[in-house]
Order: sequence, then structure tokens, then C-alpha cells
Amino acid sequence: MRENVILCWSGGKDSALALYEIKKSEKLEVVCLFTAVTEGYLRVSMHGVREDLINKQADSLGIPLEKVFISKKSSNEEYESKMKESLLKYKELGINSVVFGDIFLEDVRKYRQDNLAKIGMKAIFPLWEKDTMVLAHNFINLGFKCIVTCVDSHYLPKVFCGKILDKDFLRQLPQNIDPCGENGEFHSFVFDGPVFRKKIVYSKKEVVLRDNRFYYCDIGSS
Repeated sequence: MRENVILCWSGGKDSALALYEIKKSEKLEVVCLFTAVTEGYLRVSMHGVREDLINKQADSLGIPLEKVFISKKSSNEEYESKMKESLLKYKELGINSVVFGDIFLEDVRKYRQDNLAKIGMKAIFPLWEKDTMVLAHNFINLGFKCIVTCVDSHYLPKVFCGKILDKDFLRQLPQNIDPCGENGEFHSFVFDGPVFRKKIVYSKKEVVLRDNRFYYCDIGSS
């Protein structure tokens, strides 16, 4: 019998790969996607993706979506409080584990584990310590498709924002940039792949600079 779990869903490539690995294992069943949405903007935090596009992803995946709304200048305390409140509802239903797409950042892993331990839940990391170049190529070879929606200008120039993550994209990355953007160099939106029942159609809009640091490629529903 499969264990029911929650997946922390950003809409990006690591979330999609984590879901793919969970489905492949046949030991776990993702019964809900958890997504943090910034109030006012109605976009996925950091990724900058519109709420309606995340809704379309969930519909195509056939998995219910739980949105945790946080304020524009959310503190860690606010984020943790709201996540705890939402997660406890699922714990009462007998769900004890949350899946994350993190790959190698030890401090992030410990942060998640410690917060879940406070409410008697545990974290699962299906991509943990896998080679990020191998993961990036596997993502492409499996037929996943995604667009880069956010670029940190401290790591990459504006030209990378709005590109499709393909083998050309990986070849163009500077050597010091992680191919999965694990250090926050870039974020993405997955619009097609083996876990989806249908492709998510979107329209590419303008690229804007926010906080004098992050380039965002706005994408909308078509």
C-alpha cells in the first residue's frame, strides 16, 4: 500500500522531477501540491509565476493544489506559521510526510526537517545528492519542457531570462553556475512533460527587473 504524501510544488523543474521520481518509486502517492503564493501579486514566491498558471499545472497533473498565501514582505516567522497551520490539517488526515525537490543545500534540508519535526512530520528528498548536470540532462531527455522565469543578476545576465531550458541553455551557462540553479541562480516554470496529461499553453510577455536584482519573465495564460 502506498503512503500518502504532500509535495512542495513551486511549478519549476525540481518539483516536476521530484514528482516524477515519486511516481516511479510506486511507494508513495502525492495527494496534494503545496504552493506558496504572494498576496497582492498572486504569484508563486520567487518564481514569479501567475497563480492561474499554477492552477493549470495542477489540473493537468490531476492533483489537488493547496495554496499558502504569504504577505509581500513575509518574514520567516510568518511563512513558518502559515505553513504549519496548513500542514496540520493534513496531518490530522494521517499524512505524515512532505516531499521536496532540494538537491544539495544542507542548510535548506535541515531547515525543512527541523520545522516538520516540530509538528511530527518528516521530509522526503527524492533528488538528494544526485549529480545536478545529470539531473538537468535527464529532465530534458525525459521530455520535460520549461521556461526560465526568474534570473538572479548576481549570477546570470538578463539574456537568460525567458529562455527554454534545453541542451543549448546548459551549454551556454557559465562554469560556476549550477545546471539546476540550486543556488538560486534561476527559477523555472514547467509546461510539459511525462507527469502532465496535457501541455500548459502560455504566452511570453516582458522581462522586468525587480528589487534591483532579479529579472522576471512574465508569462500569462494563452
